[in-house]
Amino acid sequence: MLLDGFHALKHALRFGAEIPLALAQDRTAALALAAELAPDLAGRLDGMLRQVPPETLRELLPRPHPTGVAALAVRGSGHRAPVPGEQPGARTPRTAPLIVLDNPRHLGNIGAVIRLAAGCGAAGVLTTGTVDPWHPAVVRASAGLHFATAVERRLPAELPAGPTYALDPAGADLRTLTLPDEALLVFGSERSGLSPELRARADQLVALPMRPQVSSYNLATSVAMTLYHWMAQRPE
Repeated sequence: MLLDGFHALKHALRFGAEIPLALAQDRTAALALAAELAPDLAGRLDGMLRQVPPETLRELLPRPHPTGVAALAVRGSGHRAPVPGEQPGARTPRTAPLIVLDNPRHLGNIGAVIRLAAGCGAAGVLTTGTVDPWHPAVVRASAGLHFATAVERRLPAELPAGPTYALDPAGADLRTLTLPDEALLVFGSERSGLSPELRARADQLVALPMRPQVSSYNLATSVAMTLYHWMAQRPE
């Protein structure tokens, strides 16, 4: 899979991704950036970055990253194991919620949610629908943090067991609820909200506090508010 930009490469390396190829249009500038922003990786990057002409990156990338860095990573490598392939009805204890995106459509939103999940320590991000959560544009939006958490696409019937909290305007105010660590937090698509299948599965519908006459939040913002509420319930 393609890593587009220095920050995606940085995070992939930090979380154990296997990197067979790393390119820079200005190797000296890329190493200077590493010395400033990722001194823990400076030696490794010095040993792996290959300088190539700018036109090489333009051929590889639809929109080359301003840092002038691109790399290949082995999909699924890294320290975090994938979400286990539970059988329906099985119960595997979790110490953090799973984020479920129900048929998301916007690649940037998916990447932003993965970045949030990694930063907040969620158990992973599962998507339903046709969009590949490992699409290069999603990886770019996540800054390579796919390797810091579990990311998979599943059919709704293949989702793990666990108490299911689905975000819906008709639900109970998030501030009144305690979200269990083993919860599945389900967010509907940007266009149509929750699918009937996942709405019917929900043990609890949850509404985010919102000023009257404001219709909705951005998907990533909704996930951020919900994960922060979960984090605020826990010890530091």
